[in-house]
Formats: sequence, structure tokens, C-alpha cells
Amino acid sequence: MEKLQYISQGKTMQEQELNIRKALDNGVKWVQIRWKQASENELINLCETYKKLCSEYQSVCIINDNVQLAKTIDADGVHLGLNDGSIKEARLILGENKIIGGTANTISDVLQRIDESCDYIGLGPLKFTVTKEKLSPILGFEGYQKIINHLQEKSIEIPKIFAIGGVALEDIQPLQEAGIYGVAVSGQITNEPSIINEFKKAMIYA
Repeated sequence: MEKLQYISQGKTMQEQELNIRKALDNGVKWVQIRWKQASENELINLCETYKKLCSEYQSVCIINDNVQLAKTIDADGVHLGLNDGSIKEARLILGENKIIGGTANTISDVLQRIDESCDYIGLGPLKFTVTKEKLSPILGFEGYQKIINHLQEKSIEIPKIFAIGGVALEDIQPLQEAGIYGVAVSGQITNEPSIINEFKKAMIYA
């Protein structure tokens, strides 16, 4: 599984398209399409177009929060927030071979996600971010370390956890040292897509 996810950003179709294309052009291999302000038709059009483009770039295409749309366009999977329906139902709809990720903010959320057998966990936020409107309590590096330590103390196998929420390049090393698998980035890649290579290098050599 890729260690760097790009979460798409943009208030309009034009902004979303431009940002996703730039991320793909700069070598990102995992795109989560997230566009909360879109109408249903706009979202369908964006996801259909960029599922095809992701396939051309040999990149994973995940749809945020919309299991039915992920099934309709045959996306690679879906990412579900804590209030966006169950992982079990999504698995029944999408089948065993699709990727299903779930959001978490606390130890109990992480344990719930492990019980639900999701493929990866988006745990955060690391810091304050303007990208997400309803922000959960900020974890900071200490929060991640506490959760990893708790899993280790209970002899629970550590799942693939992606740090999310205000993640920047300089955060990679401390996050990986804490035992975090990867990162999901929106703002820094949107603003500076050429930084993708630096993220990849930081992760490989950390």
C-alpha cells in the first residue's frame, strides 16, 4: 500500500480538476477525491473523469464518503468518516477486493476500526487545518505515540495508520518514528505539487 495519499482540494470543479491533475503529474500514486461542496452531478462527473485518469497514471482512486458512487464508477475503494455508514456495509457493497479506509480520532475509534477490519485508518488531526470544516480534537505527535503505545501494550497488531490533518513534509520523520505507516496530505501538495517527490524520499529513507 502506498504511504502517501493526496486528498483532493478545491471549491469548484475547475479547482478540483487542476489540483488532482497536478498531483498526478508530479507522481502521486493515491488520490482520495473529496469535494464536500459539490452537487451530486458535479461529484459524479469529477469522479468518473478522474477515476479514468488515475487508471492511466496507475494511481489508486478512492472516493470520500460515498460507497454507492465508488461502486458505480468502479473506483479502487472508499474512505468513510466516523458518521458515514459502516465498514461492514461498505464491504458487502464493494466486495473483498476494494480498499476501505476509516477515520479515527481516539484510541477507541482505532480499536473500532481494527474490529471492523478496514484496510487502513486515517488518524488525526495532527494539527489545526482549514481544509476540514468540523475538526476533531487535535492529537499532536504525543497523541499518535500514546495510541501506538496503547496498541503495543495490549499486544494488538498495529494497523496501517495514516496521519491526517495539517501534515507537512517536516512531520514525516517524527510520525514514522512513532510507528505511523503513512500520511494523507491535502494543503501542502495542493499549494506546492512539486513537493511530492520530497515526501516520497522522506518516507523511503526515514
